[in-house]
Amino acid sequence: MDMTQALVDQVKTAFDNDTTLAIHGGRSKDFLGAEFVGQSLDLSGHQGIVNYQPVELVMTVRAGTLLSDVNAALAEQGQSLPFEPPGFGPTATIGGTIATGVSGPARPYTGSARDYMLGVRMINGQGEHLRFGGEVMKNVAGYDISRVMTASHGTLGAITEVSLKVLPVAKAETTLMFQMSAADAVARFNALAGKPLPITATAWAAGVAYIRLSGAASAVDAAATELGGTVVDAPWHAMSELTHESVSEAPTLWRVSVPQVAPVQAMAGSEPSLLEWGGAQRWITSDVDPLQLRAEVKAMGGHATLYRGQGAPVFQPLDAGMAALHSRIKTSFDPKGLFNRGRFHPEF
Repeated sequence: MDMTQALVDQVKTAFDNDTTLAIHGGRSKDFLGAEFVGQSLDLSGHQGIVNYQPVELVMTVRAGTLLSDVNAALAEQGQSLPFEPPGFGPTATIGGTIATGVSGPARPYTGSARDYMLGVRMINGQGEHLRFGGEVMKNVAGYDISRVMTASHGTLGAITEVSLKVLPVAKAETTLMFQMSAADAVARFNALAGKPLPITATAWAAGVAYIRLSGAASAVDAAATELGGTVVDAPWHAMSELTHESVSEAPTLWRVSVPQVAPVQAMAGSEPSLLEWGGAQRWITSDVDPLQLRAEVKAMGGHATLYRGQGAPVFQPLDAGMAALHSRIKTSFDPKGLFNRGRFHPEF
């Protein structure tokens, strides 16, 4: 169903009346940000695949379309979203996926959600329905606003439609398991990163390292022979959805993003329970001191996000310069600050 006009009308009315708006879709990622405030701008009914060209590897879809429906339509054609976004629940939508910028296990090897954005349609804070980018790469060169919308958490406007590049599913895939420490696993992941191997995911949990190989059957077989290890069932979906046993029951869960080559060490006195992305994404399940953790992670060149728990802002506070930049971008799209106020940063 195309709800564009109703959504535009609601935003225009909100602009006229200075009414704050809380953008909602499937609400599977409500935990990623501060509490919503304001009138609900509900995009969950704004659904439908607008255009899908399997030969051109492009799909255009309305924001409220379920992520599961997008994945199913692509699977029928032997294709997928290369950044393997987690849903965090069956109600996840493609709009929320792009707005939060979440990516799965293939992120370091095939790219992020932002890398596959070709175009976007969005409603700005004045109720204008705008289009940026297109459906082919030649139309998205230069300063690309569609990528700015990715991971903006609804603070710039309401995404109504996205155009995404998709890719064929690999012909063959296998996951190898190796017994080793976290430090040894990250060292090995980094060593393998410089080799021409079809690696598409890496992780470590509970003394076990995992490496996924994807591609042509001959390439996967050759790489598996070279690497050794034990073939196991893939843990990738559970890890991505945070239902893996290493993190699923933890009442407190921190996502730590650091350079892949950062040494594996205790942060705020706690060792990571799960490592992904070659060591660049680390999950801590202990109830640590938020200020200490964020200070240590910042010194490593990273940041920490509170996925589960209380007692700290979800996102790491921005430096003054970065906060000013975000504020200027926010003002250019949403001059009255109507959308998702305080959701990403207390000041906007």
